[in-house]
Amino acid sequence: MATRTDAPTRREQILKEAARLFAERGFHGVGVDEIGAAVGISGPGLYRHFAGKDAMLAELLVGISGSLLTGAKRRLEEAGGVDPEAVLDSLIEGHIDFALDDRPLITLHDRELDRLRDSDRKLVRQLQRQYVELWVEVVRRLYPELAEPAARSAVHSVFGLLNSTPHLARPGSLPGRATTAALLHRMARGAFAAAGNALIPRE
Repeated sequence: MATRTDAPTRREQILKEAARLFAERGFHGVGVDEIGAAVGISGPGLYRHFAGKDAMLAELLVGISGSLLTGAKRRLEEAGGVDPEAVLDSLIEGHIDFALDDRPLITLHDRELDRLRDSDRKLVRQLQRQYVELWVEVVRRLYPELAEPAARSAVHSVFGLLNSTPHLARPGSLPGRATTAALLHRMARGAFAAAGNALIPRE
């Protein structure tokens, strides 16, 4: 995901604090007034930006799914698609950025996805499927011995690995962002290599 250099808008500030609070206390454990206080405005003032908590949750979960897909497509374009090793490394780096920087959204997805309206939940799933298939295509180029179902399983397994960041440790007790990112990257590449090697006949 691209690194922003401009200041977040008030709407983005609200979403960031809502994600943090929802992840910490659960969707029903947080009131509009608390979200407002976290960004320095009154609870009712939030309604100038969002219709309510349901709208915030939908924008958070649909938004991150769309951002991951858009970012992955951009990375493929930037890599030129020539070297599948480089493309896969770039995809992994992008997902690690998300996994380390947006941990509350991982927790929200796991706990609160079913609270979305059917239309929003279907949109999240649609965006996620496109994201997965993009990875599957790259993985199969690098490991052609992997059948499509096996490649898809490997991609989902790596997502599970990378998305484990909310459970690794408290943010302040991790060994450092760069070290953690490098470790996750090596583990992801190792998982894909193991999946490919598992299907190579042994002599």
